[in-house]
Amino acid sequence: MAINVKETGPDGRRQVVSYTIPLLTKDEVDARLRQRAESHTVMRHGGIVWKSETASLPSNDPIEDASSSMLIERDASDAAPPGDYLFFAVMDGHAGPYTSRVLSDILIPTVAMELASRINNPGAGTSDAGLLQKTKSLLTRLSSATPYDANPADVSRAIEAAFTKLDAQIVNAPLEILYRAVDQEALKKKLIPDLSNHPLAESSIRTALSGVYEETEDGKGTWRVEVLTEDQTGRNPNELKRLQSEHPADEADAVVRNGRILGGLEPSRAFGDARYKWPREVQEVLNKAFMEPKGQAMRPPPPMLKTPPYVTATPVVTHRPLSFLPLPEKDAPKPKSVMRFLVLATDGLWDELSNEEVVALVGGYLSGVRGTIPKNDLPSLVPTSIGNAGVEGKNKDHRRQQEGAWAFEDSNVGTHLIRNALGGGDVTRLRKIASIPAPHSRRYRDDITVTVVWWEDGRDAQAERASAPGGQVVDGQEQAKAKL
Repeated sequence: MAINVKETGPDGRRQVVSYTIPLLTKDEVDARLRQRAESHTVMRHGGIVWKSETASLPSNDPIEDASSSMLIERDASDAAPPGDYLFFAVMDGHAGPYTSRVLSDILIPTVAMELASRINNPGAGTSDAGLLQKTKSLLTRLSSATPYDANPADVSRAIEAAFTKLDAQIVNAPLEILYRAVDQEALKKKLIPDLSNHPLAESSIRTALSGVYEETEDGKGTWRVEVLTEDQTGRNPNELKRLQSEHPADEADAVVRNGRILGGLEPSRAFGDARYKWPREVQEVLNKAFMEPKGQAMRPPPPMLKTPPYVTATPVVTHRPLSFLPLPEKDAPKPKSVMRFLVLATDGLWDELSNEEVVALVGGYLSGVRGTIPKNDLPSLVPTSIGNAGVEGKNKDHRRQQEGAWAFEDSNVGTHLIRNALGGGDVTRLRKIASIPAPHSRRYRDDITVTVVWWEDGRDAQAERASAPGGQVVDGQEQAKAKL
């Protein structure tokens, strides 16, 4: 198979180069799609079964995406009914895997620490100092005399604070290293500025949606799309307005260019990305201290950078009540509308599939649809409607049209979504896209990571296990662990 790639030639000009690459077989593609797939099931209080499935497919080498999950049991002394804190996260790395890898280890523990701190001492929260070190000794239980999480606003503030403090630690770390390692004589002679008292040196996120099942009068049902988080980019009118309000009026046309922050970065909320947060003089000092001695150069600040920061890690937090908890009695009327699943994914998925397509694909999968389904037929098999559509913050002009077919053949719903993002039932297209190796594949698709979480009624299975010879149900199929 031949692909055309634009490269810089010896004369410095861009030119198109043709490469011949081997075309993977269908079996080889299947193996690659399923290589990074995993599934988890845990039965919890009241007989509810939580299931989560995650899959990822690299385009970059190494993959810049990451994911993590954690279950933290509510302490028995908590005034609220028995329950758990379930955390799921996907991270989309920029210009390397390093920040996303760090976040996969410490983001959820950091949020849990912030919650624990506010539960045990409302109004306090954690301090910024040593936050990265403190997460290594996370308390595995959260307790309180009052149900702190009964107020969504309190939980939202804890999440916002945890994200913001953690990003401050990530962004400030090089400045702290610089102050300790810099040539003190050069500092005294003022050959380089002293950053030890710089404000940045003082100790002071992707899209998700849910599928809601609505039962109709004839006993059938439809899936309603509920967008939980809007695309936080310069194309989002709300983000554009916020950014313009945070910078001088003469920068109103510069803060966002072509839908990107200062014409470069697409997300307006992100961890790291310090080029958009450090002042220009700080970046110049870091380049002189760390890169020039190695004969290298740090990527320069964006040309239009004047009054940073232009990017923030403070998230937009959305709350949705889980109306199905606790599970209703068997003979009680079923609710007409109930949230059934949650999808978290990095850009690679949303670049290829719409919110409606994702909900229909997951809804069909959970409903037992199997085989190859023409795209035009899926709406009649899995009816969907739009609840909260959110704001479209990405350029979707390149998305494929409705011709072709969807494939329902995978045992992991995350893999199922990735397969259909890259071709679905069009096996020829799927093989071609999956065959392109890094770094050339990045011109055709991004890294893709997907986590799907859903729940099932497991009370019958729980009762069967309890009545089995020698069988004793604790709380679940997997006892409450730090990780699902």
